[in-house]
Amino acid sequence: MKTVQVCFLWHMHQPYYTDPVAGFASMPWVRLHATKAYYDMAWMLEQFPSIHATFNFTPSLLVQLQELTSGVIGDLFLHYAQRPAAGLTPSERAFIVRHFFAANWGTMVRPYPRYHELLVKRGFDINHHPLDRLAAQFTTQELQDLQVWHNLAWFGFGMTARHPRLNELRTKGRGFTEEDKQEVLALQRQAVGDIIPFYRRLAESGQIELTTSPFYHPILPLLIDTEFARRSRPDAHLPSRFQAPADAEAQIRNAVALHREVFGAAPNGLWPSEGSVCPELIPILHQAGLKWTATDEGVLARSLDWWDRQASLYEPYAVGPSEQNIRIVFRDRELSDAFGFVYAKLTPESAAEDVLQRLRSLAAQAPGEQAMISIILDGENPWEHYYDGGERFLSCLYAGLAGHAPSGDNGSHLATSTMSHALEAHSHPKRLDHLHSGSWINQDFKIWIGHAEDNRAWDLLKLTRDRLAAVSDTLAPEQARGAWEELYAAEGSDWCWWYGDDFETDYKPEFDRLFRAHLRNVYTRAGLPVPEALNEPLIGARETRPFQLPVTLLTPTLDGRVTDFFEWHGAGTIDPAPPLGAMWKSQKFFTAIWFGFSVDALFLRLDPGADLLAGDLPIAVECHLVSTSSAYKLAFAFAPPPETFTLYGTSNGNAWTEVGRYGTIGCRKILELAVPFKDLHLQAGQEFKLSVAILQNGTEVDRYPRQQPVNLTVPDDNYEAAIWRV
Repeated sequence: MKTVQVCFLWHMHQPYYTDPVAGFASMPWVRLHATKAYYDMAWMLEQFPSIHATFNFTPSLLVQLQELTSGVIGDLFLHYAQRPAAGLTPSERAFIVRHFFAANWGTMVRPYPRYHELLVKRGFDINHHPLDRLAAQFTTQELQDLQVWHNLAWFGFGMTARHPRLNELRTKGRGFTEEDKQEVLALQRQAVGDIIPFYRRLAESGQIELTTSPFYHPILPLLIDTEFARRSRPDAHLPSRFQAPADAEAQIRNAVALHREVFGAAPNGLWPSEGSVCPELIPILHQAGLKWTATDEGVLARSLDWWDRQASLYEPYAVGPSEQNIRIVFRDRELSDAFGFVYAKLTPESAAEDVLQRLRSLAAQAPGEQAMISIILDGENPWEHYYDGGERFLSCLYAGLAGHAPSGDNGSHLATSTMSHALEAHSHPKRLDHLHSGSWINQDFKIWIGHAEDNRAWDLLKLTRDRLAAVSDTLAPEQARGAWEELYAAEGSDWCWWYGDDFETDYKPEFDRLFRAHLRNVYTRAGLPVPEALNEPLIGARETRPFQLPVTLLTPTLDGRVTDFFEWHGAGTIDPAPPLGAMWKSQKFFTAIWFGFSVDALFLRLDPGADLLAGDLPIAVECHLVSTSSAYKLAFAFAPPPETFTLYGTSNGNAWTEVGRYGTIGCRKILELAVPFKDLHLQAGQEFKLSVAILQNGTEVDRYPRQQPVNLTVPDDNYEAAIWRV
C-alpha cells in the first residue's frame, strides 16, 4: 500500500524591530502575534497528538521573544498602551488614535461593537485629516477602551481557551478600567513568555520538528553575490556588486547556534528566507551541519530539463556534491497558497474538506510507493483573515487527517509527518544536477533588488560593510561584535521588501528608518562618523490611498490596446498591490486597474500580470456596481480572451438575474470594456460604488480595492469644469 507523508511547515518570522542603541522596538508585531498565531498554532496541535508538523522560527523572532519576556526591551506601542489614559499628552492621544486600529478590520475590529464604534468615530481614511483634532474628540474613557481593545482583539483561540477571563472582558466591551487594561497586558506578557517553552515541549515530545532560517532573514544568494540576480533576470538593473559569502556563512552559523541554545538541540532543516536558493548555498548548509532545505515548486520546474508536475513534485531530491548529502523538498504552491488566500473565504468545513480531497487525489496519482506532499507557508499572517482565527478550519482539517483510513487494498495511506521523519523514508532520492537560483516569488529576486530604492539600499549596505571591514581589526572584540551584528540586521530581506513599488503599507517610512538605523548603528558602535546619506530617507513622500478618482471624461477605443497616451489619461486608478504585503500571492493578477466614464457610459480597463497573459490561470472577473436602489455585476472569464461580458442585476439582495450580453469589450495586451449608465439605471448625479472581484473555481480570491469600494458619482456635461474649478 502506498504511504503518503503530508508535511506541513509553518514559517514564523518577524524582522528585527529592536534598535539596541535606542533601547526599544518601534513595532508591536512580535508581541501581538504571540497572543494569536504563535500560541494558537501550538495549542491547536496539542489538541491532536497524532498530527505532526514542522515549525520554522527565524532567529530574529526568537531574540525578540526573549527580549520581551525578560523585559530588557519594550516596544513603542506597548509604551502608549501602558500610559494611563487620563494623563495622555496630545501627541500620545494622536498616536493611539492613529495606530491602535492596526488589525484586520473585518475579523478583528468589526466583530466587537465598541471597537468598531471607535473606528467609525475616528474614520476609515485619515490620511488627509489633522490627527490632533481627531484625537481631541475622544474622551478619556474612549481612549482607555481603545488601549484595551487594541490588545484584547489580538488574543486568539488558544489563549482564550486557557484564560476565560479574556472572553469576560470582551463581553464587558466598554467602560474598561485601568485595572482591566493591566490585566490584559499581564496576560499578553504571559503569552509572550510561554511561546518558546510551549514549542520546545512539543518538539521534545516528538510531535513537531523545529527548524531555522538565516539569522536576520537575508536573501542568501544576493548576500553571496548580487550578480546572481542576473541568472533569472539577465536584464536586471543592479547596484554596485556586493559580495559577502562570509556574511551568508555567519547568518547560518549564528542561526544554528541560537536555535541550539533556545531549543536544546541543533536543527536538521533550514527554510531559506523567501525560499531563496542557489547552488553556492549548498556547501554552506553542509558546513553548518544542516541536512535539508526547501523552496517552491517553481524552482524545481526551472531546475529540471523536463517538468512533469505530478511525476516530479512529490518527492525529495539530493542536491550538491554527494559527500554533502543535502536534501531539498519543494512545496505544493497551489495547496500552500490556498491556506493564505482562499480558505478564509469558505466555510471552515468546506475548506477542510477541500484540503482533504486534494490530498487524497494527489496521493492516488503520485507515482511509486512513497510520496511526500509539502505544504509550506506563512504560519502567522493568514489567520487574521479567518473570522475565528482559523480555529474551526484547523480543527476540522486535523480531525480529518487524524481519522484518515487507507482506501482499500490498492489505496493510499495519508499520514502527517515532520520533514525529517518523512525524509528518512526516502533513503535514495533522485539527484538534482542543476539548482535554479531564485526565490518562491516568481523564481527570481526582483522584489529585493533592481528598483532604484532597492539598489540605493544595497549601495549603502556595501559602503557600510566596506568601512567596517577596513577598521574591524582595530576595534575591541565586543565593539566589533556589536558593529557586525548591526550590519547583519541591516542585511535582512524585510527592508527591501518594502522598497520599490511592489508593496504598500502605512509603515513603509518606519521600515526605511529601521534599515538606516541599523546602518547608522554600525558606525556608532565602531566609533566612526555617520555618513549624511544615512539621514536621508530612501523613499519619497507617497500617497498610500489605494485608488485615485477620475479627473476628466474619457472616450477610449475598446480594442484591447493602449491606442495612445491620452486614451486613459485622467482616468481613475486602483492600486492592486497588497496594502500590507507580508502575505504575497504567487500569482499577480493585474499590474493596474483603470476606471472612468463619459456622460453615457462607464469604462473599465484591466492590465493583466504575466500569469494571466500566459493563459495559465482559470480566473473569472466580476465588476460590482452598487447604488442605493440596486446592484449590478459585469462578469466574464479571462481565458480565452473574452469577446463578450454578461451583465447581471439584483435588488433587495435577491438572486442575480441576467440582464444581457454585451460586445463592448476588447482584450489583447489589456482588457477594456464599456457599459451604458442607462442599463445600470443610473442617472447624472447619482452615487454608486465600484469594486472588482477575482474568482478561481467559483471562489473569490481577491477584490480591489481591498478595504472598501470606490465611491463615484455619475457625471454630467459639467463634470470637468466642476473638477477643475478653483
